[in-house]
Amino acid sequence: MEHQADLDIFLVAPPGLEHVLAEEARALGFRDVVPGPGGVALRGGWPEIWRANLWLRGAGRVLVRIAAFRALHLAQLDKRARRVPWAEMLRPDQPVRVEATCRASRIYHAGAAAQRVERAIAETLGAPVAAEGDTAIRVLVRIEDDLCTISLDSSGEPLHRRGHKQEVGKAPLRETLAALFLRQCGYNGGEPVVDPMCGSGTFVIEAAEIAAGLAPGRSRGFAFEAFAGFDPAAWGAMRAVPAPALPGLRFHGFDRDQGAIAASRANADRAGVGALTSFTCQPIAALNPPDGPPGLVMVNPPYGGRIGNARALYPLYGTLGEVLRTRFAGWRVGIVTSEPQLARATGLPFGPDGPPIPHGGLKIRLYRTDPLG
Repeated sequence: MEHQADLDIFLVAPPGLEHVLAEEARALGFRDVVPGPGGVALRGGWPEIWRANLWLRGAGRVLVRIAAFRALHLAQLDKRARRVPWAEMLRPDQPVRVEATCRASRIYHAGAAAQRVERAIAETLGAPVAAEGDTAIRVLVRIEDDLCTISLDSSGEPLHRRGHKQEVGKAPLRETLAALFLRQCGYNGGEPVVDPMCGSGTFVIEAAEIAAGLAPGRSRGFAFEAFAGFDPAAWGAMRAVPAPALPGLRFHGFDRDQGAIAASRANADRAGVGALTSFTCQPIAALNPPDGPPGLVMVNPPYGGRIGNARALYPLYGTLGEVLRTRFAGWRVGIVTSEPQLARATGLPFGPDGPPIPHGGLKIRLYRTDPLG
């Protein structure tokens, strides 16, 4: 694999946060980074693909483009799919699943397109087509304006599944989304983070991992480990980074639900950041800043779409705003919510609203402040 020339790599991002993921990719030294609708394009060889899966906190998946050609009808798609050098990328003993989408093209039947490519792989490489529900290498076929693009999903399980969070609350925020919101708030690992309604601890654990320099993908496997030519020794060397020096910072989560606090502690221990985090059961009104320098208050409060009714939440947001305004001078605040009126009920001096981000059937936004006076 490593001898291959540069490949087109696509990082899947939540719509609205593509530019934030592009910033993260540039900060990690990836090159030719270009944000676009739904993600970020960059170029690199297989080591970059491995590194993107291992280290990028905001990417949902890492896709690798392996072929692009025009196809005006199914017979042409069949013929050209057979010319793709499948054996360079895939192994004959690994089941594959082809997923197709068609848009503004003469080939309009996605199911038929997927079947043709599956047959081409089965008959040229010998790889079996996966049965429904089986684990498989995902081959993604996109036909748009008669141009067929074929990509491999190098990640497998979505990248927000880091392998640490077994306990989740009622409306969990994905780790990838939490990481991008932290970055938008200017967090880079050098300051404390407090979450007054921490749920299963996602913001606190993510912030602690960033401060400790831990790779988000350190505890899980990836689809590319089953690709042809995969080099386990080179991958092992990439993963074997020295143990990080633990920062002198602490990361604090609070929640009035004792079950959420227990879940957060268990999740933090599994992630290896139990020593950097503290979780305490208490209501918002009891919140005070921890000893030490100011930092970032990051919170994803309930917003009525799923938990409770929005109208009933105004007092909660009002209390949150009052506590932060009166006790957290010098701290910045980031609040994620679906309701602009709830954000305004805090009375906090937010800058411009963040873009709307799809989340569980709702559109959520990040509201953030400069350091409070």
